[in-house]
Amino acid sequence: MSALRFSDTISAALADGILVVTIDNAPVNALSADVRAGLMAALDHAEKDGGVKSIVLTGAGNSFIGGADIKEFGKPPVEPHLPDVIARIEAFAKPVAASINGAALGGGLEVALACHRRHAVPSAKIGLPEVKLGIVPGAGGTQRLPRLIGVSAAIDMIAGARIISASEALKLGIVDGVSESALLADAMADIKGLDASSLRRTGALSVPAAPIETIEKTAADALRKARGQNAPTEAVRLVCLAATTPLAEGLAEERRTFIMLRDSEEAAALRHVFFAERAAGKVDGLEAVTPRRIETVGIVGTGLMGSGIAVSALNGGYRIIGVEQNIEAAEKGRERIAGLLDKAVQSGRLDTAGREDRLGRLSVTADMQQLAQADIVIEAVFDDLTVKTELFQRLDTIIRADAILATNTSYLDPDVIAAATARPERVVGLHFFSPAHIMRLLEVVDCKETAPDVLASALAFAKRLGKLPIVSGVTEGFIGNRIFSAYRREAEYMVEDGALPQEIDAALEAYGFPMGPFAVFDMAGLEIAWARRKRQAATRDPSERYVVIADRLCEAGRFGQKTGRGWYAYPEGKRTVDPEVTGMIEAARAKKGIVPKRFTAEEIVAGLLKAMVDEGDALLSEGIAARASDIDLVMINGYGFPSSKGGPMFAAGRR
Repeated sequence: MSALRFSDTISAALADGILVVTIDNAPVNALSADVRAGLMAALDHAEKDGGVKSIVLTGAGNSFIGGADIKEFGKPPVEPHLPDVIARIEAFAKPVAASINGAALGGGLEVALACHRRHAVPSAKIGLPEVKLGIVPGAGGTQRLPRLIGVSAAIDMIAGARIISASEALKLGIVDGVSESALLADAMADIKGLDASSLRRTGALSVPAAPIETIEKTAADALRKARGQNAPTEAVRLVCLAATTPLAEGLAEERRTFIMLRDSEEAAALRHVFFAERAAGKVDGLEAVTPRRIETVGIVGTGLMGSGIAVSALNGGYRIIGVEQNIEAAEKGRERIAGLLDKAVQSGRLDTAGREDRLGRLSVTADMQQLAQADIVIEAVFDDLTVKTELFQRLDTIIRADAILATNTSYLDPDVIAAATARPERVVGLHFFSPAHIMRLLEVVDCKETAPDVLASALAFAKRLGKLPIVSGVTEGFIGNRIFSAYRREAEYMVEDGALPQEIDAALEAYGFPMGPFAVFDMAGLEIAWARRKRQAATRDPSERYVVIADRLCEAGRFGQKTGRGWYAYPEGKRTVDPEVTGMIEAARAKKGIVPKRFTAEEIVAGLLKAMVDEGDALLSEGIAARASDIDLVMINGYGFPSSKGGPMFAAGRR
C-alpha cells in the first residue's frame, strides 16, 4: 500500500486499485473544514489517477463521522461546503463505498447516503439527530433518506432524532451489509465487483410508494411529540417533499430551511443546552482528582425509588446488593426490580440475555452486614432526618473505611446527616429523580465535608449510569426543588389573585411544558407537600403570604389522580375542570377580600418565569449552583421546562 495525505485529517492508501480514504479528526471525526477540503482533494486525485478504480471511505478510531464540527457552530461557513462535497461523491464516476466503522451521525450519515454502497460494523450508530439542535439536516438527509427507506421511516428517524443500530439500518435498507469481523475487507470486496456504468446513486432513486394513511399517522405522531417545536415540523414537511419533488428542488428547499432554522431563537436555545451539558461535566478543583473504583453498589431500601436506582446501576454494569428490613420485604424488592427489567424486555429496550445478566448481578437481602462488600452505599429510605441519620450511623460500623455513603434525600440537610457519621468526608448527596431508571437528571450534592475524590467518584458513577449529573451545594431542595417550590408558590399566588388552575396549565403547555403545574401536582399527589407544609407551620414567618387552597383540597381528601380528585376531577381517568374546586378557590379569595383580576397567557408565563429566574439568581449568588446553564439543565431534565426555550435562565437572558 502506498500512503498519501490530502490534508491534516485525511490520508489514503491505494491497494489493488481501491483508494482507501481515512478520516482522522479525533475524537469523533467531525466534518471540519480541513476534513471537507481533504475529501475534495482525495476525489481530485482519484479522478485523475487511472490506477484508482474505486474509493472506500472510512474513519479512524471508533467513529466513521460523528457529525458537524462544534467548533464551527455560530461561525461563517468555510468552503468547501458539505452539500458540495456530498454532491460530488454521489455523482462521482468511479464507485464509492462507505465503510462505517462506528458512529455515522448527522453530516456523517449524509456522506454515507451519497456513497454508492454502505457497510457497517454491528456496533455502528446511525442517525440524523439535527432536530435536537433546532435544525434539520442541511446536506441532503431529508431528501436522500426517504429515497432509500420510504417517507414514514424517514420521518420517524429525522423528526424523532432517532439513532438506530446497524442491524436496524440493514433491515431498513440504509446499509447493504453488516460485517462482524472484516469490515474494510468486506467493503473493498463488494465495491471491487461494481460496474461503474450502473452505480446506484441515492438521489436518483424514486421514493418508495406507501399508503397515505401510514404516512399521515407517522407524521401526526412526530408532530405531537414535537409539541410546537419548529425543527421536527419542518423535517416532516421536507421528507414529504422528497416524494413529490425532483432532487435539486428538494435540496434547495432543505438548504433554505436549514439556514432559516440555524439562525432562529429555538436553535440558539438548543445549542445553549448542548454546550451546557458539556460544561456541566467540568467541576472546578477536580481536574487532577482520580475517582475511587466502584464495582459493587449497595442500596438500602428497594421501594419505588430504590428499585429504580437498582435497575439504573444494573444497566451501568454494576453488581448490586439491595437491603431490606426483613426477608419478606427483600423478596418483594427483588420482584419489583425484576418487574422493571421485564417491562424493559417487553418494550424492546432490553433482550432476555440482558435481563438474565442483570439478575445475575443482583442480590436483595435482609442482612445489612452484606454491605461490607460495597464500594458505595446509597440510601433510598423514607425522607425523615432521624431515620436517615440512624441508618448512616449503623452503616458506619459495617461498610469499609474507603466506601462512599450517599443520601438520596430530596429536602433534608445532608450536612446534618454527614455530621452524625464517623467520616463525614465520605458522604455525598445523590438526588435521583423518579422513576430513577428513566429520568436522566441526577443532582450530585457536594456537602460541606465531602472529599474531592468522593465527589469525583459520584460524578463518574453518575456518568456510567447514563445520567446527566449536575453538582449542587447544600440548600433545602437543592437546585431543582428549590426553584420548583418558588414556581409552585407563584402559581398558587396567581390562583388566589384571579387565575384558574386550568388557565395556568394551558398557558404553560402552550409555552412548551408537557404538563402545567397543577396537572403535575395532581399526578405526583398532593399529600406529600401538605405534610411538609404542616411540619413547617410552626416555623413559618407569620408575615409571609400563605395560600390555603391546596390545604383545603387535602382536607377534603382531594390528593390528586390516585384519589380521582385533586385540583381537577378524573372521571374515568380523564382530567376535567371541577366546579367544586372553582368554588373553593372563590371562597378562599373572598375570605381574604381579594378582588380577582384576569391574567393573559403571556402574563402567566412571564410571572412564573420570573419566579424561577429570581430563585435561580439567588442560587448563583449563594454559590449553590456553579453556573446559570446548570440551572437550565436541571429544569429541562427534571421538571419539563421546554428545551427549545433553553431553560429559564437562558429564556430570561442570563447567557
